[in-house]
Amino acid sequence: MEILNRKAKFDYFVEEAFEVGIVLSGTEIKAIRNGNCNIKDCYGIIKNGEIFLLNMYIGEYKEGNIFNHDTTRSRKLLLHRKEIQKISKMVELNGLTLVPLKGYFKDNKFKILLGVCRGKKNIDKRETIKERDIRRETLKKLKNFKWFSFSFCFMNSLIWL
Repeated sequence: MEILNRKAKFDYFVEEAFEVGIVLSGTEIKAIRNGNCNIKDCYGIIKNGEIFLLNMYIGEYKEGNIFNHDTTRSRKLLLHRKEIQKISKMVELNGLTLVPLKGYFKDNKFKILLGVCRGKKNIDKRETIKERDIRRETLKKLKNFKWFSFSFCFMNSLIWL
C-alpha cells in the first residue's frame, strides 16, 4: 500500500530524496493500514536538530476509543545524525523545502520518502503540463501505430500465403 503525493512533483523540483522512518502510535498505524492517510498538504521542519512532519493527516481509527490520536499532530522523523546535518545545510543554504513524496510499508514499518525540494514557478508548471500532454499524445499515437503496423504486417503475410 502506497500513499502518493502527486502534487509534490507538480509544485516542486526534487533535488534529493531520503527514506526516513516515522514515530507513530498503534492507532495511527492501524488507520494507515485502513487507507485513512493524506500527505498532500504536509511539510517538514527542522527543530532542535530533529526533523518533524507537520500537517500530515491520519484519520481516527474506529475501534481506538479513548486511545485515539490527534489527526494532524506533528510527527518526528527518524534519520541518522549525518543525514539530518546534510539536510539542514541544504535547507539553510539553498532555501529548499522538505516535502514528503510517498508513504509506504517496508518490512511492516511505515516509511516516508522525504524530498528536499525547490519550488517551481508558474512558467515551470506550464512546461510540466506541456511535457505531460506531449507524452500522452505520443503514447496514444504509438499505441495506434503499433496496432496498425501489426495488422498491416499480418495482412501482408496473409497475402503472401
